[in-house]
Amino acid sequence: MSANNAAASDSAYPTPGPSTARWWQNEDWLAVLAALPILIAVAKGWSPKMPALGWTGAADAAKAFSADNLALSGVLLALFLGISVLALGASLGKRVVSFVGGAVVVFVLGWLSQWIANHAGIKAWGLEYVVFALGLGMLWSHTLPVPEWLREAVRTEFFIKVGIVLLGASILLPEMMKAGLPGLIQAALVIPVVWYACFFLARKLKVDDEFGVMLSTAVSICGVSAAIAACGAIQGDRKKLSYVTSIVLLCAVPMMILMPWAIKSMGLSEAVGGAWIGGTLDTSGSVAAATEQVGKDATKIGVIVKLSQNVLIGVAAFLLSIWWTMRGGKDGATKGQKPSVGVIWERFPKFVIGFVIASVVFSYFVPTAVAEAASKPLKGLREVWFAAAFVCIGLETRLGELFKLGGGRPAIAFLGGQVFNIAWTLILALWLFGK
Repeated sequence: MSANNAAASDSAYPTPGPSTARWWQNEDWLAVLAALPILIAVAKGWSPKMPALGWTGAADAAKAFSADNLALSGVLLALFLGISVLALGASLGKRVVSFVGGAVVVFVLGWLSQWIANHAGIKAWGLEYVVFALGLGMLWSHTLPVPEWLREAVRTEFFIKVGIVLLGASILLPEMMKAGLPGLIQAALVIPVVWYACFFLARKLKVDDEFGVMLSTAVSICGVSAAIAACGAIQGDRKKLSYVTSIVLLCAVPMMILMPWAIKSMGLSEAVGGAWIGGTLDTSGSVAAATEQVGKDATKIGVIVKLSQNVLIGVAAFLLSIWWTMRGGKDGATKGQKPSVGVIWERFPKFVIGFVIASVVFSYFVPTAVAEAASKPLKGLREVWFAAAFVCIGLETRLGELFKLGGGRPAIAFLGGQVFNIAWTLILALWLFGK
């Protein structure tokens, strides 16, 4: 049984069709189709204005609900619905009306999660919108009914894949070259070593490989975004993704407080401290918040190091896709055998091709000024789809199930990997950035 078919048997929610389905029934290709018009429009210079969701307290909380802001949000909703229906319409058939009704609810919950996450205090703690999207989805599923028309819009994998293809256009390879040789060397030495250390520990703790891949990728690259990319690359269990996302964000908060204190206590230079923080903290927001407590040089170096790791998400996702396909998926059915080219192509997650092409096109075939200007709107657009994906995960997840996953062993594996990451990255930071 394929991973997709297995998922279908475990859940009443819609799931992608089998890899042998026609292309308009395969959500890998549909995700690329959905992202394509957005990428073309942005490459042509379209820069949608995003709603302003920042706020600091009750006095200005209502700003997000102003007429102008709601109008901008309405445009995003129309885009979200239009693109999704365009891609899924052929497979939905008469169920398209139900899908649209449910997708409106999913979008609104995702919008609220982004609004909550944009509170100044929450941003200072490095908490991201995905955890609130997951929470709002779970709050709905635990307190309100989830009717059939809403279930029709629970298209977690499709939304994730659209977001990942859009993410590819933000991974500009020339930016990696500007990051500087020390930053690139540190990223190149941190990612594979920390990934293997965490994956090895996960196996020793008898955590399944699917979980281990997501944990290892999150701890070694850049947390939430890397975990999402890894989950998509191996067609992973979305409940495991929500678990990994939650522990990444929970771990980032104490690290963000303790690492600046440790840097000052150890007498490390700002450059070393910035490189250490940039290589260990798993969210870009927490890196910025933590390095600001150390100094301007720390912030500059920390951002450079984190950028170097972020750019390698695409490489990691592509290599994971090939490795996972060659081993026969999560059950390793063909492990030790040499699958044919046809079998590899059948299993390979096609949306990764869209991700790589988007990165290459925006890196080398779109004018530099346009590609750099597109970064902000693309970030806003992909967060619409990622927020929708995590709302969907919440709608199909019971709180008890989430905490029971792996019996605590995945959390131990992640924390163990993070401890190794902290030690290894400090050694590299002292070597590469110390005077």
